[in-house]
Amino acid sequence: MSDDPKTLVSTTWLADHLSSPDLRVIDASWYMPAMNRDARAEYEKAHIPGARFFDIDEISDTRSELPHMVPPVEKFMSRMRAMGIGDGHQVVVYDGAGLFSAARVWWLFRLMGKTDIAVLDGGFPKWLAEGRETEDMPPVMRDRHITVSLQNQMVKDVTQVAAASKLKDHEIVDARDAPRFRGEAPEPREGLRSGHIPGSKNVPYKSLLNDDGTLRPVPELRRIFEDAGVDLDKPAITSCGSGVTAAILSLALERMGHRRHAVYDGSWTEWGQFDWLKVETG
Repeated sequence: MSDDPKTLVSTTWLADHLSSPDLRVIDASWYMPAMNRDARAEYEKAHIPGARFFDIDEISDTRSELPHMVPPVEKFMSRMRAMGIGDGHQVVVYDGAGLFSAARVWWLFRLMGKTDIAVLDGGFPKWLAEGRETEDMPPVMRDRHITVSLQNQMVKDVTQVAAASKLKDHEIVDARDAPRFRGEAPEPREGLRSGHIPGSKNVPYKSLLNDDGTLRPVPELRRIFEDAGVDLDKPAITSCGSGVTAAILSLALERMGHRRHAVYDGSWTEWGQFDWLKVETG
């Protein structure tokens, strides 16, 4: 894998740069309720040295009824300042599942115009498997100025996605498992219909990962998208259950050199609850 501080870096790269004064590491672990894991408790027990904990549910738009929607710019800025993350920093974000929720925070930084951020390939499990250093102490954090420039084209709302579904001028790519996409398995959140957005294609996020939680090489990623019927000449909108694993697809697209991608922030949690939005199955 070729290290790229704007998309993906290896555990070796991070270990080599860990003492850099301009490096900031983020633990962005987040889990579905069925996983029965407490992200913050695990962080407090052990994390990569210097890592700050990023609470995906708290650093969000808590006014919305939908889970962990994009936070207001001012909230993002104030939280990052308090965490000592700002201009001039190279950020590396990881999670405790390997490659799961970290991509969401990578995408959120990109949405805010911050491009010097990479996901740790294989995440904390790979770091631990290699016997690398951890600590249980929170880092000393000093306020750091941060400048934000919102990249509106990187996020889509339900109206924009409905138009894209009708006009077929974007590829809508769904990261959920195939049984959920086809409407054969129930949704983990109650009250949601089963199926997918009309015209969308299914690229389960797990298909993009190796057994050790690392992202597959670019040629393999490209083949997986193409085999799913995704036209890579069109702009892409990624979707999933609640806007977390959709960002893994966005990260893969960015690695492939596909720059025109956006996340449907509400994802199936939003689309699946409104009867006036059409649903396809099969």
